[in-house]
Amino acid sequence: MKLPKPLISSEDLARRVGELAIEIENDYATGDRADDDPLVCIGVLTGSVFFLVDLLEQIERLPTRIDFFQTSSYRGGTSPGEVRILKDVGTSVRGRDVLLVEDIVDTGYTLRTILDLLRFRGARSVRLCALLDKSSARQVEVPIAYKGFEIDDLFVVGYGLDYNGLYRNLDYIGVYDGEVEESEDRA
Repeated sequence: MKLPKPLISSEDLARRVGELAIEIENDYATGDRADDDPLVCIGVLTGSVFFLVDLLEQIERLPTRIDFFQTSSYRGGTSPGEVRILKDVGTSVRGRDVLLVEDIVDTGYTLRTILDLLRFRGARSVRLCALLDKSSARQVEVPIAYKGFEIDDLFVVGYGLDYNGLYRNLDYIGVYDGEVEESEDRA
């Protein structure tokens, strides 16, 4: 198996994740945020897991609660943006600050749906932290409060991102140059 050509090194990932953790801590630190008022950090499965873990390991000054969303976008014959929830969060977000953590934002349809749903459920605030922003692919505007890297319209793998379930375990982001089959839409 040929390894993907590196786009973002593991060192650059670690540096930027650390910077994002500091930004998030500074924005959410109230000095006395109570343990019963944690920042609710919701990862979008499955791609965000590596990023979420590394990010939260560096957020030490804030009490946090972790939960997950898993979605699937319909393909073929249906309108874009039709999103199915495969796994919903179990944590109530009503009256809480929510940080949605995602690996990559490209079209924006899935993330817009999730952000709107969290707001509808009464979250006090909802902010998006995305490791990668592929803005050239955007079809729906999505506000990204914390952005790791802007990338071109490339198919990338590694650090949680995959091609047919492969390459998630790479410690860097690489460009997949193989033939890409039509699969479910990325967020």
